[in-house]
Amino acid sequence: ADLHNVEAIQATLYAFAAIRSDGSVVTWGDPHNGGDSSQVQALLQGVHRIQATEKAFAALRRDGRVICWGDELRGGAGGSELQEVEAIQASAGAFAALLGAGACGSTVQCWGDPAAGGD
Repeated sequence: ADLHNVEAIQATLYAFAAIRSDGSVVTWGDPHNGGDSSQVQALLQGVHRIQATEKAFAALRRDGRVICWGDELRGGAGGSELQEVEAIQASAGAFAALLGAGACGSTVQCWGDPAAGGD
């Protein structure tokens, strides 16, 4: 893994993700638990925050989009349709995204394992 110019790092139980100064992301570790981001690598640009469940990652880009990868049952398959995301948070098996304030205020969208707070 190219671990130069790293500004932030996050971990699942079995993998790591690092944000580099140019907003790109490097991952390593168990491929089924977020260590392999090759299927979404082209989308991992302009990233400024990453959250992690036990087995998946969610990256928040500067344009407000969320990119997820890792174990699909633990949040690795969701969030990509969201726009104007201001923040993301994780439990052991789910993610929650705070969406930009509209006429009725901010809303929260969740995905991942329902037993861990997902929808």
